[in-house]
Order: sequence, then C-alpha cells, then structure tokens
Amino acid sequence: MISKTKLLATVLALAVPFATTACAPDQDKVDRWATTANTNVKIDWDKVNQAYRDANGPEDLEKRINEIYEGDEIISIAVTDKDDKTQVVTGFFDKNTSGAVDEGEQIFEIQRQPTPDGAQIQTHGYGPYAGYHSPFMSIASGMLMGAMLSNMFMPTYMPMHYTTNSARVGALHQSRGAYRAQNPQKFQRSQSGRSYGGKSTAPSRSSGGGRRGGGSFGLARAGRKGRPQRLTA
Repeated sequence: MISKTKLLATVLALAVPFATTACAPDQDKVDRWATTANTNVKIDWDKVNQAYRDANGPEDLEKRINEIYEGDEIISIAVTDKDDKTQVVTGFFDKNTSGAVDEGEQIFEIQRQPTPDGAQIQTHGYGPYAGYHSPFMSIASGMLMGAMLSNMFMPTYMPMHYTTNSARVGALHQSRGAYRAQNPQKFQRSQSGRSYGGKSTAPSRSSGGGRRGGGSFGLARAGRKGRPQRLTA
C-alpha cells in the first residue's frame, strides 16, 4: 500500500508541469493583445464605392469616406484627371501633413476609365488593405449618380485636380464627430477604445457591494441556507 508521503510527492510532481502549462494561455493572450491592439480598422468597401457614385464633388466625397471609416485618423482624398475622362481618386493617411500622397500613406485607389457605353470604375486597396480588389463596375450617362461622375458625360467637362488641405482636415474632424454623436449605434468605440456616444461598451466594475470570491457559485447560486458539509476521507 502506497504511503501518504509517497502519494503526496507524486501529486506534487504531476501538479508542477500542469501549473506551468496552465499559465501559457494567459501569456498567449498577453502576446496576442500586444500584437493586435493597433491593427488597422476594417473598411466597408461597398460603402466606399457607393460614396464615390453618390458624391457631388471631392469635398463631399472625403466627407462621406470619413463618415464610413471607423478609426481615429482622417482619410485625405486626392483626385487627378490624367487625361480625357480618365480619373484616379486616392485615399491616404497624410501622416506627415505634407498635403500630398507620400510613400506608405496610400490606403486605396479608385480608377475611372471611359468605355464605349459610358465608363467603368475599379477600386484597389494598398498597404494594410492591399488584399482588396473590386470587380469592374460599369456606369452609364443615364444612371442616377452624383455630380462627380455625372459631370464627366458633359461636353464642357473640365479636368479635376484636388487634394485635401490642412484646413479641411480640421473641418472633417468636426463634421465626423458630429455624425458619430448623432449615430451612436453605428460607432460605439473608436480604435483607441473611446466611446463615440451612447452607452460605453467597456465592462463595468462592481462598486463593492457584490459578493466576491466563490459566493456567486456556491451558496447564493444554489439557494442553500447553510454551507455544505465537507467530506472527509
């Protein structure tokens, strides 16, 4: 018959590696959080493409784009007509506030090209969004669309060149903040964790009046009036 001393030694020997393994998931959570806390905000590309169709001009487009984007940064817009009715719209984070699309700042590019029936547009993601490539989307002169696209079908169409300037960045911050405050159900939290409006999604802490330890899993949960008797070997 195994003595109590040998049995205790065996149990402790088995418990040590188990305890070390049990700590691994917690450490893994810490590591994953450290690497994913600042991941890029997802972009709803369908809404971006629709914003381009509906926009009445570059300033209206950048306003719509920033209402769609759920992060803290402002997305600047650059619009360039390369030749007759061929247009490139670039969305970028103006990190160095240069007012230009510099290396590593590009987020997406929308290209509009003429076709025999009207035109076609296609959107490509860049940098952290490089995995997105939209199909070619056809547009025609008879379609209902914003002035930014409709004007290209006019004989008097003038080439367009536009870039978001520093004054517009401040205005976009204000207009987007107002939009988020009016639509709290769409924007509960920013990428940094701040609440945009409505109820905060952060977990609340007890103010000290609740039970602690195992109370909620013991007497209170089971509805017992007294503590269960401890079993002895």
